Amino acid sequence: MTAGTNPPVIALYGVGRTHPGRPPVVALRPTDLTVRRGEYLAVTGPSGSGKSTLLHLLGLLDTPTAGRYELDGIDTGGLRDKDRSTLRGRRIGFVFQSFHLLPHRTAEENVALAQVYNRTPRRTRDAAAVDALRLVGLGHRTDALPGTMSGGERQRVAIARALVNRPSLLLCDEPTGNLDSANAEAVLAQFDALHAQGYTLVVITHDPAVAARAERRVTIRDGRLTVPEVV
Repeated sequence: MTAGTNPPVIALYGVGRTHPGRPPVVALRPTDLTVRRGEYLAVTGPSGSGKSTLLHLLGLLDTPTAGRYELDGIDTGGLRDKDRSTLRGRRIGFVFQSFHLLPHRTAEENVALAQVYNRTPRRTRDAAAVDALRLVGLGHRTDALPGTMSGGERQRVAIARALVNRPSLLLCDEPTGNLDSANAEAVLAQFDALHAQGYTLVVITHDPAVAARAERRVTIRDGRLTVPEVV
C-alpha cells in the first residue's frame, strides 16, 4: 500500500472456495468485494447459498482456493497458521447466533476472557471488559451470570466480548436468530449505534428485516455473490 493511504477493512480479489472431490464442489465462486472502514454491510441469501463459506473466509477460519484476501491491507494468503490466528484475534470480533457464554462466569469475566488469547496484560483486562460492557449499555450488569439475563442482554455481552480487543471488523452470523422480536430489536439498535460510532460491521443473515438495517446489502445464491454497483 502507498504510504498515507487508508486500506479497506476487507478486500477480496477473485476469492473463491472449492472443496475437493469427485466431482469438486464449488462453495463460493470467485468474487470481488470491498468493505470500507466504518461500513455496515449485510450479506443475505437462502440456506446452502454459501453464506457460511464466506463467513469462514472473512473470519480467517478457512482459506480460499482461489484469489486474494486482504484484511486491513494485509495479504492473508501467505500467513502461517499461528500468524493467521494472531491476526484474527486482533482484527476480528465475532458475534454468533448462539451466545457461547460460560454459564458460571459473570458478564465481566466472559468479556475479559476474550483478551487472554490476545495476550492482553492481566492488569488491564477487567477495566477493558467493563468499558466494553458500558459501550453496549450493560455497565450495570457486570456481575450478572448469563442465566439471570435476557436473551438480548446475553447477546449484548457477546457483542461486548467481540469488541473488547478493539477489532477492525465486527463479523456477525445470524445475530438475532435466537431472539424474540423485542430482544432482536435491541440488538439491531446496538448495531446501529456501533455503526454511528464508526465500527465496521458485516452481518450475515437470511432475515430481510435484519438486512434492511445495514447501509449496503449484497446477496449470495448458489455460491455466487452479487454486489450491486455503487452509484
